[in-house]
Amino acid sequence: MAEGVEQLTIGTVAQTSGLSVHAIRFFEREGLFLRDIPRNAGGRRVFERQDVEWLGLCNRLRESGMPLARIRRFVELVRAGTGNESERLQLLREHEAEVRAKIDDLHACLAVIHGKVATYERHVAEGTAAGVWSPT
Repeated sequence: MAEGVEQLTIGTVAQTSGLSVHAIRFFEREGLFLRDIPRNAGGRRVFERQDVEWLGLCNRLRESGMPLARIRRFVELVRAGTGNESERLQLLREHEAEVRAKIDDLHACLAVIHGKVATYERHVAEGTAAGVWSPT
């Protein structure tokens, strides 16, 4: 490890990232960090700030629905260094399109739900809610 680089424990990384220790270990087991996380003399993982930043990106990709296999592929490309930036960009563009489609679907769902909320609010305010979509 480079001298003067802040060394972080897994507990600190958990606090900083908002992820559980279990989740951080999962990311490590899945090979999703850009480097092998070293351990100190006591066998404890030692992270650096850049590891936390990378973890944040990978977690956002995962939370937004990117499959682990694709995240792994992205990690492999970044680890490989320069020369594959267009492939990385394509991977990210595809995921961006998928996320935008999910957002569009959620907006459509929200519009339907909002319409039902407005209908029920009107019926409740007017005292006509009895029997609205009653099963009998």
